[in-house]
Amino acid sequence: MAAIQSGLGDGVEEKDIKTEPASDGFGNNNANDGRLVSTSPGSSIPAAGNKPVPGGPPEDQQTLLAVLQFLKKNKLTESVEILRREAGLPEDALDPNGADSSGAGPGGTAGSVDLEGGDASSLLTAAGEDQPDVSVVLSAYSQQGDPALYEVYYSSLKKFIETVLDCHRAELSQVFYPLFVHMYLELVYNNHENEAKAFFEKFSGDQECYYEDDLRVLSGLTKKEHMRGNETLLDFRTSKFVLRISRDSYQLLKRHLQERQNNQIWNIIQEHLYIDIFDGMPRSKSQIDAMSGSLAGEAKREANKAKVYYGLLKEPEIELPLDDEDEEAENEEGKPKKKKPKKDSMGSKSKKQDPNAPSQSRIPLPELKDSDKLDKIMYMKEATKRIRLGPDNLPSICFYSFLNAYQGLTAVDFTDDSSLIAGGFADSTVRVWSVTPKKLRKVKSAADLNLIDKESDDVLERIMDEKTASESKILYGHSGPVYGISFSPDRNYLLSSSEDGTVRLWSLQTFTCLVGYKGHNYPVWDTQFSPHGYYFVSGGHDRVARLWATDHYQPLRMFSGHLADITCTRFHPNSNYLATGSSDRTIRLWDVLNGNCVRIFTGHKGPIHALAFSPNGKFLASGATDGRVLLWDIGHGLMVGELKGHTDTIYSLKFSRDGEILASGSMDNTVRLWDAMKAFDDLETDDFTAATGHIHLQDNSQELLLGTYLTKSTPVIHLHFTRRNLLLAAGAYNP
Repeated sequence: MAAIQSGLGDGVEEKDIKTEPASDGFGNNNANDGRLVSTSPGSSIPAAGNKPVPGGPPEDQQTLLAVLQFLKKNKLTESVEILRREAGLPEDALDPNGADSSGAGPGGTAGSVDLEGGDASSLLTAAGEDQPDVSVVLSAYSQQGDPALYEVYYSSLKKFIETVLDCHRAELSQVFYPLFVHMYLELVYNNHENEAKAFFEKFSGDQECYYEDDLRVLSGLTKKEHMRGNETLLDFRTSKFVLRISRDSYQLLKRHLQERQNNQIWNIIQEHLYIDIFDGMPRSKSQIDAMSGSLAGEAKREANKAKVYYGLLKEPEIELPLDDEDEEAENEEGKPKKKKPKKDSMGSKSKKQDPNAPSQSRIPLPELKDSDKLDKIMYMKEATKRIRLGPDNLPSICFYSFLNAYQGLTAVDFTDDSSLIAGGFADSTVRVWSVTPKKLRKVKSAADLNLIDKESDDVLERIMDEKTASESKILYGHSGPVYGISFSPDRNYLLSSSEDGTVRLWSLQTFTCLVGYKGHNYPVWDTQFSPHGYYFVSGGHDRVARLWATDHYQPLRMFSGHLADITCTRFHPNSNYLATGSSDRTIRLWDVLNGNCVRIFTGHKGPIHALAFSPNGKFLASGATDGRVLLWDIGHGLMVGELKGHTDTIYSLKFSRDGEILASGSMDNTVRLWDAMKAFDDLETDDFTAATGHIHLQDNSQELLLGTYLTKSTPVIHLHFTRRNLLLAAGAYNP
């Protein structure tokens, strides 16, 4: 393992593991903005039910009522009376119809309880469980209005929105989808099956096309029993759907609902939606469409306001020896001359500390070993021979086709120096190939190693067993398909993650498994080493990303907040942050130091399968099943570009070493090259100050597309730029 400063690993492990609730930040900022206190039309609850129950916040009242209910159930009537009097509760507080305290108030989360119909006992059953009790979460859908009126309410709102001015229509249309879902679920929960079916058939066709998959899941929920244990539904219920609307449009909607006394819809808006109001001009349909599509609406603007240190860490000072032909002159003088590396076009090798960079000691990083220093010198030498890419100077592309893989290839990775390639397969194996003439050899056995002269100059060669030399090695150990693999920066280790719920660390010296990391209970879709080694990240079906160190069995951090599977993970070049892409159609950026979510990016219309940071650390590119590549400015927390062209899922993204070009690989059997410099240079930074927190995207994909390269019949699942900027691509031939 990499040598670490004393006490480093333990110091990291002892810090509190910070997890975020599943409803991360979806509170309601309009809690006091004209909430209508009124029972739903047709509700059987008497008006007295709206009297506020004394005793502090709603959560405290619920707990108090639950305790009273428990005492009453156990016939402890005297205790009930004493506690009720002390708390100042009315005598009818325990009457099943007497108290209506709405559970999911501002910021209501999975633990909120609605004590309607005397359902306090559900709180007690929920108390002992880790997961939010399904009945508690769903109880918010009880106590509702006349089922026959649902279509009328929705139709009248639809008619109103269709008749407002064009500038407000696009913004107000955003409420259709979340209202449709919650109204449908209320009907199903209250056993109005026929009305629910009619409501779904009448209005599901009006929803945006990118909610198709969600609606398909919803259409299967036709009975109250179906709702229990349905993850998608629980997510939708426990995290408030975020809508970003201008103040003018919001006032228009509020006035309409209050005038019509449309309390059914107003209650849903108050209860289940978070309206992020901004001052300024309403947004256009294209601006809204660019940002919408995720499972829980857009990200709140506050979620992207935290300071992010996206700059690069200062490179360690390493003397660069002269080339071989100058060695004689060097020996005569006796001292090697320093050769300064050329400054990279993206400024990554500048001597001064970047003002946006984190401090070197912000997180503990491994010290450089001698072998690492030698590798850095090799890297610098290669960098001097790097080809400068641009629109007039595109890279050559070398494609590695895996033949006879029978659709079993699930993951690929190259080492940084492009000497090894590894593949993860559906048959649970990991295979490693050498792509240079140098064959793969194992270290000799312990008995043979004792016979070696450890002082000899070529000791590193002597410890290798020539009898084991071969072009490839197979690593056995997983008990399910391997979905993610990653080489360590020093090429000594390989990580693999699998459907079996484990991440394995393999030695590339002995080609054996060193550690199996167990923390995920479900398939692990992706894993990646930090650019500085030692740390790695994993993400999978359990929606939680985990940060690990190679010498710790337990994760150091757990990053919780996604509402669906984490499908891809990527470290920032400075190792202080990591990005996760998910099936909930959002990307989150996490701070490794404290576990906080510092950015939430929405805009993709399908699960995200590819992420790539630009070499200067300022930008992030993402690709998804919707065939779009989106570009994000990390510092400002904004979408800054959209690249259209692919016709199928994008599985791989990579920036060239100088950051000039972005390559994308897709299931449509193509590699496309994009002009990254132009995409970022064309940004008008004045737009960043827009009060809406959104800039106008140019539709210039065709101008930015530099080339499209078609394979015969091979989906592209991995891309890699060599140190000299040759592009390597890989995939399995699909006959």
